[in-house]
Amino acid sequence: MATPSLPSQVDEPTEAGRALNALRRFVRALRSASRDTERRHAVTAAQLYVLRELGTSPGLSLGELARRTHTTQSTVSEVVARLVDTGMVRRRTPAEDGRKRELSLTARGRALADKSPRSMSEHLLGTFDTLPSGQRAALIAGLEAWLDAAGLAEAPAPMFFERSGMRPRRA
Repeated sequence: MATPSLPSQVDEPTEAGRALNALRRFVRALRSASRDTERRHAVTAAQLYVLRELGTSPGLSLGELARRTHTTQSTVSEVVARLVDTGMVRRRTPAEDGRKRELSLTARGRALADKSPRSMSEHLLGTFDTLPSGQRAALIAGLEAWLDAAGLAEAPAPMFFERSGMRPRRA
């Protein structure tokens, strides 16, 4: 009687396995970078991403910052509030337009943004832009279709590994 063969290490993964492995690699890289950022700088990866964006473009509004970080105004507002609370970001109302609120780094926020390396989000976005437009479109369509099929299309999409209530430590 022949024994059933078990998959060996050299078997090619299925399409589903390849997709899950790719997602696992993304999540692992993001989680590792997030832990490293928190350990080294006492801020979350999302907070560092916001600091670095404000470092390159001071005076952004929340809406402009949301567009630059590819998230919602509500999500980025929570991150900014934490950074304001700890003295890394300041909000200012320009005299010429009392309806607008501008965001900028404090000296403490600038020091952290200047000394830290690119965030994993910045790295992934930079490499995404190197893909041919057809591959980018196919990737987006495929991910969105997969989320829809899994019933996750309407799930919130917060910034990576930003925990509610996570406040940077004061120095």
